[in-house]
Amino acid sequence: MPPHHNPLKAALFHLVSLCAPSYRRAMNADTALLDSRYAWTRLGVSLAIAMIGNAGMWSIIVVMPAMQAEFGVDRAAASMPYTLTMVGFALGNLGIGRVVDRFGVTAALIGSALLISTATALAAMSPTVLLLSTLQFMIGFGSAASFGPLIADVSLWFLKRRGIAVAITASGNYLSGAIWPVILAGILAEQGWRAVYMVLAVVTVAGVIPLALLLRRRVPLAARAHADSLSSARAGATGLSPRTLALLLGLAGVGCCVAMSMPQVHIVSYCVDLGYGPAVGSQMLSLMLLGGVASRLVSGLLADRLGGVRTLLIGSALQCLALFLYLPSGGLTSLYVVSLVFGLAQGGIVPSYAVIVREYMPSAEAGRRVGFVMMATIAGMAIGGWMSGWIYDLTGSYHMAFLNGIAWNFLNIGIMVLILMRTRTRTGSPLPA
Repeated sequence: MPPHHNPLKAALFHLVSLCAPSYRRAMNADTALLDSRYAWTRLGVSLAIAMIGNAGMWSIIVVMPAMQAEFGVDRAAASMPYTLTMVGFALGNLGIGRVVDRFGVTAALIGSALLISTATALAAMSPTVLLLSTLQFMIGFGSAASFGPLIADVSLWFLKRRGIAVAITASGNYLSGAIWPVILAGILAEQGWRAVYMVLAVVTVAGVIPLALLLRRRVPLAARAHADSLSSARAGATGLSPRTLALLLGLAGVGCCVAMSMPQVHIVSYCVDLGYGPAVGSQMLSLMLLGGVASRLVSGLLADRLGGVRTLLIGSALQCLALFLYLPSGGLTSLYVVSLVFGLAQGGIVPSYAVIVREYMPSAEAGRRVGFVMMATIAGMAIGGWMSGWIYDLTGSYHMAFLNGIAWNFLNIGIMVLILMRTRTRTGSPLPA
């Protein structure tokens, strides 16, 4: 029976016809928020949060000599607070990522800011290195909210420009490392390392919490559904479950960052061994970080055109090439050039993982999936830094350590090629970026 022959059905049919255009307009409005002016404003706020929230990672490096002198401990004991900072940072990326998925990024950032501020204030009163190390673990855990989980949240608000948005947010960590040591050095010289920590305790609460409140808006369901439909198609093309893909990306992250850590962690020691001194090594490290910022931005733009997998594959191949170039490089000029090349190659690799997660996995899992992969990359840096030193102790040089990094780099390349080829094989051609 046609709907107009039944008064009730006719009324329902008429109501649906009236509501449908409004529903479609609402859906279009929600999806229009992706890559919108609001999304870019939100990105600017997130970058500011990243620059403040990551300060605790760098403060311990700045105060380490003064702290070591006050407590009268050796360099190994003085390094323990930094080690536990990185352990906390790695675990925080995973744990806080789950909080973001469930409660949103604002709650996660506010909780983390309170944790960082409390731990930093207590660290300023620490009577022992052991207590300071424990508190640095808490600082590292809280600081993680301003890295992987924040990147995951930003990725939800972008589709066409997701790559550059993720890259800008990830650059906040490097920019924090460039800005805060300069600011804190003056306070350290005049008032000591404990004053540095008290200043950071106040700045973290005063800076992060008001900015976090600007991020209370959640991504509309329609916008999530639109992005998830595209990621579902990519994931289906690989034939891999989200968990399997996440494990592969985590393994790839360990591989690339074991390789990445060799120059980053040991370049100063390498320059000392060659007779150039620690100041030259520090300059090369700064050159790497500056190149890394540029690399992250360029890789973000590239990811918007080629996709995360191909962008990461390019960066990983270039990093491998730079590691090969270190082997014959012994002259001062050549080391500067290779260090710059290395920085330009490696900076965009880690953010590309977040882009891949969002391209292949549901938005509801973004926080914990990105957090897991970021945790794996940090673990790779920690393992690689130790492993390179261990190989040096065994062999008396860094030659084998560079070769070890190259081998791990090939593991990363192999996994990226596997994901790309599975997509190509199952669809006949690569999916569009």
